[in-house]
Amino acid sequence: MRQFIIFGHETPTDPSFSLDDLAGGAGRLDVLCRCVNSAVFLSHGMREDTKIQLVLSDTYRVEFDGKQLQYLHPDERTIASRIKNALENADMAIGHQPAEPSPGVKLYRMDTRSTVEAVAEQSAVIQLHESGTPITDVDMPQSSAFVLSDHQRFTTEEQEILDEVVEEKISVGPKAIHANHAITVVHNYLDTERYRQYE
Repeated sequence: MRQFIIFGHETPTDPSFSLDDLAGGAGRLDVLCRCVNSAVFLSHGMREDTKIQLVLSDTYRVEFDGKQLQYLHPDERTIASRIKNALENADMAIGHQPAEPSPGVKLYRMDTRSTVEAVAEQSAVIQLHESGTPITDVDMPQSSAFVLSDHQRFTTEEQEILDEVVEEKISVGPKAIHANHAITVVHNYLDTERYRQYE
């Protein structure tokens, strides 16, 4: 199982945002939607071995599970509508029991720490970071969870949480790239057996 965790720092925690202003009024929700696209979509299908966790403003965790998703299209607006729908059903999430308003999409009442700790119980947590060890020098476990930030850097508080559970910090290249592009690089690296197998 591959997992990705994305920290959204200004993302909405209520469903009143407009789908026509994802880059502004929705707190750069467009960045998270592009990450969902890169994480779970193939050219003509879904990555059934992949989940992506979106942490919305340290309040909610929205999970997209590639194995269970149905009728989801790769455009930002459609993905954002699933997030909006999940927030509309937040009252159904009780404690750490999620609301599941559509197949493959779950909303949990979980903050940053709770999300990271929950995922760490299932997978080795790896932080994608500019100053990390080059990805080609790291032998990653089969079940890994990669943590990224949106358009902002990790806060001091977030880094302190991550330092408690992160097994490795890795870099996907010498230049800073967008979070969704980093996800694509990680997928390609793992798909090709560390860039050695292309069949």
